[in-house]
Amino acid sequence: QLQASGGGSVQSGESVRLSCSGSGMNLDDYYIGWFRRAPGKEREWVSTISARGDTTHYADSVKGRFTISEDIAKNTYYLQMNSLKPEDMAVYYCAAANPWTITLTHEAYEYEYWGQGTLVTVSS
Repeated sequence: QLQASGGGSVQSGESVRLSCSGSGMNLDDYYIGWFRRAPGKEREWVSTISARGDTTHYADSVKGRFTISEDIAKNTYYLQMNSLKPEDMAVYYCAAANPWTITLTHEAYEYEYWGQGTLVTVSS
């Protein structure tokens, strides 16, 4: 199971770090992705890190501001979000995908395991 946490309310320009922890599964064996859903909008892919943390990918909208990382010892992944904008406000979800079958890292259907969302509110 996955559990996302760390959301909260911040001002525009501030930072938040989200965490995604795993229980009953070694997250380092999976591709870990972050997605978000803003009010009234479709779910949007944000970032993915490959199994073993070899490569990272970011949506253009967050590139240069967000960083995905891992702490293998804690079986936890992070999404560091800097320079937050009001348009970043959303419920953020972490998800895990099988490294042997995933082909499109930005597609939600590739991810088999999902955590509950954590809300990030950004006020201007």
